[in-house]
Amino acid sequence: MLIPRHLKRLTLASTCVAALLAGGVIASSSADLSSQINASQQTAASLQGQINSETAQIEKTAGGVAAAQGRLSTVQSELSQHITELQSVDDRLMKAGQQLDSLEKKLHIASRYLAANLRAAYENGSPNLVDVVLNAHGFSGLLDQVNYIKDAQKYDAEILSVTKIARARVQREALSLGKLERRDQLLTNEILQQRNQAATIEAALAKQQLDDETARSHVKAHLASVNAHTQQLQKQYAEAQAAAAAAARAAAAAAAAAQANATQQATQQAAQATEQVNQEASGYAINTAGAITAPAGAPAVVQEMIAAGNRIATLPYIWGGGHGSFVSAGYDCSGSVSYVLNAAGLLSAPEVSGDFESFGDPGAGQWVTIYANSGHVWMEIAGHRFDTVALAEDGSRWSDGGGEYAGFVVRHPPGL
Repeated sequence: MLIPRHLKRLTLASTCVAALLAGGVIASSSADLSSQINASQQTAASLQGQINSETAQIEKTAGGVAAAQGRLSTVQSELSQHITELQSVDDRLMKAGQQLDSLEKKLHIASRYLAANLRAAYENGSPNLVDVVLNAHGFSGLLDQVNYIKDAQKYDAEILSVTKIARARVQREALSLGKLERRDQLLTNEILQQRNQAATIEAALAKQQLDDETARSHVKAHLASVNAHTQQLQKQYAEAQAAAAAAARAAAAAAAAAQANATQQATQQAAQATEQVNQEASGYAINTAGAITAPAGAPAVVQEMIAAGNRIATLPYIWGGGHGSFVSAGYDCSGSVSYVLNAAGLLSAPEVSGDFESFGDPGAGQWVTIYANSGHVWMEIAGHRFDTVALAEDGSRWSDGGGEYAGFVVRHPPGL
């Protein structure tokens, strides 16, 4: 039995080594592609973050441009209002200038008359009341002379008053209009400066926005290139994984074939060795290692019972073993029989020896017969004895013939 086992191990080992050598290159290539894909994905994530940052900056810049444009519109509106107001002031100045020119002409005429009167008074002397009375020709003439003097004095006084008032008005009007013109000119200059400043800010923001758009387009182009490279790597990785899976399937198939071959060889050699060293009983070989083989044509349930018996054939006898659970380190007589029947689907829970007196149908069966009383139970399967007494005698529950028959109730599973 040692030779087939070594051959089986050697065959399986050689097959596994071949599979590992075949898959090693593929695994190395897959690992390299995987690391490249991870690096590409990290680069793509970094570029995407940069694009998001650039987009946020562009949005801020666009907001600044919009604010600057709004400010520029406000300044232009204020400038238009002040230009309209300045035009009104210019109209007022023009009218005031015309009025001032008219007043100056009138003032010039009045001044000329006043000067003539003063010069005449200086050259001829101012007539007094006595001269007027002495030179008057009658009372009527006297009245005319006196009224003339009064009218002349009054006229001179009026000319002088008008001259003073006109000069004062001209001076006040000129000062007022001059202040208003200087004020509007100052406001106009200030608004022009604000408009120029807003236009400068708008131009700077527009340039910044253009620069940001350009930078983002470059990053997007780079990202597209990285994504294309990542897709190519993923395609190569998928191909490598498919190749690895194919190699693994081929290796598994080769290993399974090698194992089947090794198992077949081991079975054949074991059968040959068994035939050489074991006894023949009813045409069925009993293995000296404690196992038997099912005869050809045995029902499947009988084959399962023999396989189950082989699994526990050499396990030690333990009183109560196999009753708490079908899985145990050892079995007593009823535990052994319960285990075999359960493996074949004929018993759902362990039973004690006396319970088997009423198990199944009475009498011996064609393939399986159970012998039971209150103190012991054993069975025959395909002509072989399965009994813990045989374990105590030969080291295996299987034996060729023998067994106690007196005092036992004979039963068998229905149909077997």
